[in-house]
Amino acid sequence: MGHILTDAERARIQIALAEAFVDSAVDYGSIAERIRGFDPEVVEHILYSEVAPVCFSNLETPVPPVWSGFQDEWLLNEIAKELQARETSWLRRHLHVLKVAWLRYSYGYIWKELAKFSESQ
Repeated sequence: MGHILTDAERARIQIALAEAFVDSAVDYGSIAERIRGFDPEVVEHILYSEVAPVCFSNLETPVPPVWSGFQDEWLLNEIAKELQARETSWLRRHLHVLKVAWLRYSYGYIWKELAKFSESQ
């Protein structure tokens, strides 16, 4: 059986992956370094099932030119609310499957960029 993530490890991964959803230059190498050592399948699941549903809209809407990223506490709270909503709603669970498929299609380049840095190490 593989390593089960602690809440702190999961939060660390979520915070690192959220940096891919800023509208400025993304340092994929830095993100890849911060997620190194964790099961890639688990990290990819966290990216598209937990982080992207909360953060993708940042890339879809115009924002002020100076923006420092997501605040950790806000990000983790929003992810927790999203997960709770899915857990308690049959409809949200089923819509989530469609949303994740769209997110994987629309933002598949994020995982490909991260994988490049993983392969080169």
